Amino acid sequence: MDKTRPIIIKKKSGHSAHHGGAWKVAYADFVTAMMSLFIVLWLLSSSKPVQEAVGGYFRDPSGTADKKGSAVAGAGENFILTKDDMPKLKNQLEEKIREMNDFEKLKNHIEMTVTNEGLRIELMESAAGTFFDSGSAKLNGDGHEMLIALAQELSNLPNKLSIEGHTDSKPYATSGNYSNWELSTDRANAARRLMQANGVGTAQITQVRGFADQRLRKLDNPLDPSNRRISLIVQYIVKSHEGDNEKPSAAVEEKKAEEKPPASTPPK
Repeated sequence: MDKTRPIIIKKKSGHSAHHGGAWKVAYADFVTAMMSLFIVLWLLSSSKPVQEAVGGYFRDPSGTADKKGSAVAGAGENFILTKDDMPKLKNQLEEKIREMNDFEKLKNHIEMTVTNEGLRIELMESAAGTFFDSGSAKLNGDGHEMLIALAQELSNLPNKLSIEGHTDSKPYATSGNYSNWELSTDRANAARRLMQANGVGTAQITQVRGFADQRLRKLDNPLDPSNRRISLIVQYIVKSHEGDNEKPSAAVEEKKAEEKPPASTPPK
């Protein structure tokens, strides 16, 4: 009987068996999940136009459906506002204004109305002055905060803006050539400068007008302090039936026609 034992050779596996590629897949999944989380957090903190634009892209990447995104060059959060969208913008601006520190004090001096021309935002004065120092074109703290908040929201739109200044019928107190005409124009210009310094494009504001007391808010009380106000008009964009071209509102075209000088009659 052969008592020789068989020879058994044992092989030791190398370290590579303990360090395969599975960890790379898990790490990639972790990084992807973190990136998705950050995108969701960014969207939740973004403004409503951004959320709608991003949602519109994922619903229609080619951009041939409802065209929530805008091809207008300019600020990064552009989207087209038509007449039907103005109530949405009104609600959005009202939500933004409610975040202001002195909202309770100011809420009765702010009025937003959708008109044939667009969304009209009226900032009305009190007897002591609400947004401007009394009898001056200098904005006070509340006026600065209000116009900066509006500028940050309106600068994201491709819509054109116009700014109007109005006064009551009380003659301007100081003597000299400075009158309610100059005061209403200077206040509108002060609003324009501040808004353009806080995001509104130079080409976005198309008109700055001073009306003195010619367009009273309260005709039955021409000395009422609320007649002293500035008005911001967000002009809506009318889209053609094809949806590819935009044109100004009919009210804007009518105003342009009124402002156009009459053609000269050729000499006979």
